[in-house]
Amino acid sequence: MSVGLDPRGRDDGLGWVSRAVFPDERLRLTLTDGPQRTEPARGERLLARYAVVPSAAAARFLLPLGPRRVTAASVWAYNALRPVSVRLPRALLGLAARVGALGATRPGTLTVSAPVDGVPQEALTLVDHVSARLGGGRWYAAIGVRPPDPNHKPTVQLFDAAGRPRGYAKIGWNGATRDLVRAEAAALARAASASAVGDHPLVPGVLMAGDWSGQAVTVVEPLPARVRGVGAGDPPRVAATSAIARRGGPPTAPRPLAGSAFLDRLRRLAAAAAGTGAVADAGPAAVADAGPLGTAGPPEFAASAMDLPAGRRAVATVQRLADRFGDVSVEFGHWHGDWVPWNLGEHAGQLVAWDWEHSGPDVPLGFDLAHDAFQRSLVLGGASAAAAAAAVDHRLDLVAAELAVEPTQRRMIVQSYLIEMWLRTWRLAVGGAGWNPALHPHLLDEIERRSVD
Repeated sequence: MSVGLDPRGRDDGLGWVSRAVFPDERLRLTLTDGPQRTEPARGERLLARYAVVPSAAAARFLLPLGPRRVTAASVWAYNALRPVSVRLPRALLGLAARVGALGATRPGTLTVSAPVDGVPQEALTLVDHVSARLGGGRWYAAIGVRPPDPNHKPTVQLFDAAGRPRGYAKIGWNGATRDLVRAEAAALARAASASAVGDHPLVPGVLMAGDWSGQAVTVVEPLPARVRGVGAGDPPRVAATSAIARRGGPPTAPRPLAGSAFLDRLRRLAAAAAGTGAVADAGPAAVADAGPLGTAGPPEFAASAMDLPAGRRAVATVQRLADRFGDVSVEFGHWHGDWVPWNLGEHAGQLVAWDWEHSGPDVPLGFDLAHDAFQRSLVLGGASAAAAAAAVDHRLDLVAAELAVEPTQRRMIVQSYLIEMWLRTWRLAVGGAGWNPALHPHLLDEIERRSVD
């Protein structure tokens, strides 16, 4: 057995997640490269242990080492939502945990301890803070490990001592992710009154939202235990996305693009991308109400565009959109913001939707359907940005009658959506993730080509 340094000093996914989930400097984290366990040093108390799966060198999950049923549940929960290729390995790993044979898989071990100084445990770790706020008792955390990325958010599944899921937490650890985590809490709160009413999908309720140890944390209800994923080839959910747009109410009167809050946001964000305007960080309430793109994030996002010529091109495309379609009227409403098969499930005949962090008001009706078509083509089909845009054309042509939109309205909706997607790509780039090569500059090229057709 070898004992490594505190993983919070690493530059890989395990280091990034450890820093976000265990930010308190009073905590001592000890990582071993095998299943052997270290004991807390003299004067310290044990707070938690985790199996680092599949190994400390290639971590993908931190599984709680508490009662066997808890460790097994942390692997088995929601396995039906995962691809078939993933289900069997996870099922076998959960079985090994349940029968006490997890050590045979040679995982690493992470030990979390703290000084015996009277500081309550709920002040030191997120899982204990949440369990104290939401009913007490001992809870356990299963933590996903992903490559470090300034736009990724650590996610934590929470289980009680019986292995029952109790919640799902997202952690905003920097400016961009704090905005997204807070925006999701606000979006879910707004959608709660329409959840599962008529065609509106069921949405998880917010159990807790706020700041903790310098992080923004949103904890939502667990999904129904028997939820099943929707197929990648499922038909578009026109009624559900329309119900989201209308918050479960009746249709609203069409309004022209010119003078809309939506067009104003596009102008502001394009100006920020071009370095000719700034979008201030107005706080979580303003972010939640600012629409699909929210603000441009912390001030440094707007002040440090990575590609000013591209930003100036974006300004020009927004102006051409306004010139060409300003007098076109469409229905505006809310949208989910990331409506894709992997964020949807079904339970007891009811559609379930999660991951609402890009949700917002005042977008043209049909944006969720456009996003679904674009992402299925780009992500699942490996298509080019131009081909994905063509998939959006095809989708809106298919659902035109259900949306009650004419050809000119459809062209405006598609062009508006593509501009919005480029601006989202820009925000990720200036957030530190770099440009997505599948989208930049190809998506902007396609937007410009369409704007002169």
